[in-house]
Amino acid sequence: MARPILLAVDDDVNVLEAVVQDLRREYGATYRVLRAASGQAGLDTLAQLKQRQEPVALIVSDQRMPGMTGVEFLERARAAFPDARRVLLTAYADTEAAIEAINSARIHYYLNKPWDPPEEKLYPVLSDLLEDWKAGYQPPFEGLRVIGHRFSLLDHKVRTFLSSNHVPYRWLDVATSEDALTLLKEKQLDANRLPVVLFADGSVLIEPEPGELAKRVGLRTQAAEEFYDMIVLGAGPAGLAAAVYGASEGLRTLVIEPIAPGGQAGSSSRIENYLGFPSGITGADLGRRALVQASRFGAEFLTQRATGLRIDGQYRFVQLADGRQVSSHVVVLALGVHYRKLEIPGAERLTGRGIYYGAALVEAVSCKDEEVFVVGGANSAGQAALHFARYARKVTMLVRGAGLAATMSKYLIDEISRTSNIVLKVNTQVVEAFGEERLDGLQLKGPDGERCVPAPSLFVFIGAAPGTTWLPGSILRDDHGFVLAGPDLVTDGKPLAGWTEQRQPFLLESSVPGVFVAGDVRHGSVKRVASAVGEGSIAVQFAHQYLAGF
Repeated sequence: MARPILLAVDDDVNVLEAVVQDLRREYGATYRVLRAASGQAGLDTLAQLKQRQEPVALIVSDQRMPGMTGVEFLERARAAFPDARRVLLTAYADTEAAIEAINSARIHYYLNKPWDPPEEKLYPVLSDLLEDWKAGYQPPFEGLRVIGHRFSLLDHKVRTFLSSNHVPYRWLDVATSEDALTLLKEKQLDANRLPVVLFADGSVLIEPEPGELAKRVGLRTQAAEEFYDMIVLGAGPAGLAAAVYGASEGLRTLVIEPIAPGGQAGSSSRIENYLGFPSGITGADLGRRALVQASRFGAEFLTQRATGLRIDGQYRFVQLADGRQVSSHVVVLALGVHYRKLEIPGAERLTGRGIYYGAALVEAVSCKDEEVFVVGGANSAGQAALHFARYARKVTMLVRGAGLAATMSKYLIDEISRTSNIVLKVNTQVVEAFGEERLDGLQLKGPDGERCVPAPSLFVFIGAAPGTTWLPGSILRDDHGFVLAGPDLVTDGKPLAGWTEQRQPFLLESSVPGVFVAGDVRHGSVKRVASAVGEGSIAVQFAHQYLAGF
């Protein structure tokens, strides 16, 4: 397979040579580095690469070039290679144009010249962008394939599991793909027993359960040790932040992530108001970056489901679904939340068969040229609507309230209003779902009464619920199941009955000393990614204080 291309464009021969040399020194073993001395020459080169079907990973262009500015070139280059990372080289005087280009040309970064030393000012930026590109790049496929049916709950769970755990695969719908039928025939597989997972070595899993699939794709399902300094339950933004800070500060850290992940942040199609990502970032990409970062510091990840928590003196024992247990002095509850179920006739039966909770990004491409319905009026619903609008013929947002201003960020409202194939229906709710093997229609109730509409797909975002029913009663929760912590456990300056320490609970400490809570599962938390990340890191600082008391 041909190495991906890095293209440098600059009319100044000396600058161009410096860029090329820096790129080859750092990336020459993995990528091919090409050059062009003008914007038009760069477009010609891209046209040839497109014709030869060669991948382009990164385009670096100077801003001030005669005949065509760097912004103009990158905007036109985007049409040929929309997934390539685009970087603009600027002088300080061009900074304003570079910032504007983030929106107009969708550049991913701009660098001020000079960038010496490149080890500090060039390579960290480009390496990050190239990691992003590799995560989304699909080379000629030689790996894992899933054959299934679009409107199958088990098929949906398999694909969601693989995507959530960053396992690349190719999905073939048996109803529309000739390749799927050919492969089933070649492998002598029953088309009535789907999904099937085909591996590169020729082996097959039929209707796999998540635990079986996790082992087969190489995810760790057994802990390497019996005791850790800190166990983090959950691998959303809060849990990953705790893992990064804990492991980087020397704590032996184990992260236990659900075997069937489905949190809100991880399914976000694009987060655009998180600090440091001016072009936005998907929840999956943010999670992937954090997982790599925590692993680099030595954190261990376990794909399992926690089923119980037992307290014995200074030790906290986490029971796992496979019957094993691991222990630690500190536990961080970063369990996140899941979307509430739609309590209407037909919803439970059609879940995974046209009704999905969260953005269900694995379903987006399947919605091409269809009408998609999105229920909800918060940021997550707005992000999903914009994502599906890239594929669907029409996206209809169903909102119970009178508008979006009270529940959604203004930048999303503005973008939705500019998207021609998104329609907003306010004061409207779904009262019933119809269909036998799959979703066929919805009964809607709105200002004009009730009506039935055809609907192949419905994506639900109607509030959050914590999955905390398995926790012991000693960990106090509010009426909705969110975990109480810190000041919520203190009345008139005194901790609630049952608190065993002489001191008051730390800010993020639960009613059990040494068990901390971070992120959306905490009572009174701010449901934002940045807040969850902050709480995950702060929990580690209190964990150090707790451990210092031993």
